[in-house]
This record gives sequence, structure tokens and C-alpha cells, in this order.
Amino acid sequence: MESRTIERDGVRLHGLWRPGKGVPVVVVPGAMADAEAFRPVVEAMDLPHPVLVLDRRGRAPSGDLGPGYGIDTEVADLLAWVAEFGQTRLAGWSYGGTIALEAAARTGADGSASGPVVGPVVAYEPVLPPFGMAALPSLREADPDRAVEIVNIDISRSPRERLEALRASPAWKTLRLLAIPLAAELTAINAFHPDPAKWSRVRAELILGEHNQDAEPYGSAFNRVVDLLPRSRTTLLAHQGHLAHAEDPVALGRLMAELLAPAGR
Repeated sequence: MESRTIERDGVRLHGLWRPGKGVPVVVVPGAMADAEAFRPVVEAMDLPHPVLVLDRRGRAPSGDLGPGYGIDTEVADLLAWVAEFGQTRLAGWSYGGTIALEAAARTGADGSASGPVVGPVVAYEPVLPPFGMAALPSLREADPDRAVEIVNIDISRSPRERLEALRASPAWKTLRLLAIPLAAELTAINAFHPDPAKWSRVRAELILGEHNQDAEPYGSAFNRVVDLLPRSRTTLLAHQGHLAHAEDPVALGRLMAELLAPAGR
């Protein structure tokens, strides 16, 4: 995949680009992930279209979050990429799914072929508030190591054995870096309140990991999203929780491509 960059208000925005033909697909990772983490997912997407997976702010080589950071910042960044291409299809994971849905809502996207966002938004376990609010005070004071612990144990409710396995792995160094913007991102999620009228017009293909059905925290957050999207359809991803991009990227990439394909083939 190739590097691709744009600037918005003097801030560099970076993504990894897989060339192709047709309307590009832009993939928006969530917290604790970057473009490199989603490379295997993109490689598994059997689509002819170009695909761009973003390094959102706070992930080198993109710029810092900047003053006044919030979901408005993220949506403006994403819409800058949309403007770069003219038209796009959108897909996102977790907080990235929320950003993609809000970008579609703000453009008045209804899934038609005429607008800047084409076809349904594909969103894997997007989140809405309240989400992880109890962890915010400690997260704001945490160093990167402690922040990785908090997101895994206190927010995601992962087994401690999994945390210790991560700590002993080469991935820990990357996770420490990804944890630096985490408090600001979680604050942005909890400050965000979507416009029900605008969201009701958005067509969406939603993905829920089988293990998170009606489970805290991701299943309940997912249900709040579904309630706002009457034009959505939910597909269960078998044998998965919230981290399919890391645990079975091929299955996730194939499913995302399948859900995107009707709008583009």
C-alpha cells in the first residue's frame, strides 16, 4: 500500500492507499488502532475499488489532535478526504464507525449514487455515549502503560491474562503510542450527541461481533446506534468480539467487502 497525504488547516492527514478503479472506499479506524492495524483487513477486501485506510489525528505521520479536539474535528478531517476524491464509500470500526456515520449524516447521505457519500456506510460496532465515562478521570492522569491497562481492563473488560500477553508482545510498544490520544477521544465520544433526524436518513450496514450481543460495553453502545438508524441492517460476525481486525482480519475484510459490494459492483 502507498502513503497518501492531504492537509486541513495546516495539519497533515495521512492514509495508506490501495489503488483500484471506481469510487474509493475510505476506512476509518477507531481508538487504539491506526492504518497499519487495518492493513490486513484492507488486503482481504475483495473489491476492485481503491481503498484508503486512515491514520486519524494523533497517529504518526498524521498531525496531533490540536486545540478544541472533538468529533467535529474528526468529521471535518474525513470530509476533507471525501472532497479530495469527490465521492467515496465509507467504512469504520468502533469510534471510526461513529465518525463515518456522522460524516454521512452531515452530507445528507441517503445511499444514493449522486451525493459525496455513496451507498451504505459499513460500521463495525460503532459507539455512542455513555461509553467508558467512569474510566475517564483515571485515564486523564494515566501514563501510556497505565492507559493501555485501563482501556483493556476497565473499559473493554478483557481478561487480565490477555492484557499480560499483550504486555509481553511486540505490540505493546505500538499500543502505548496509540493510548496517548485515548483520553481526548473518549471525552469526544461522550460529548457527542447525534441529530436523530439526520441519522434517520443514513443507510448503514452494521456489523456486530457475535460475542458482544447485548453485552457491555460494546453491545449496549451498538444498540443505541441501531435505535437511531431505521435504515440500517445488522450482520453478526461469528465467533468475534470487538477486535476482529486483529483476531480475524480476513473474515472482517471479506464481510466488509461483501457489504460494500452491492453499492459498487
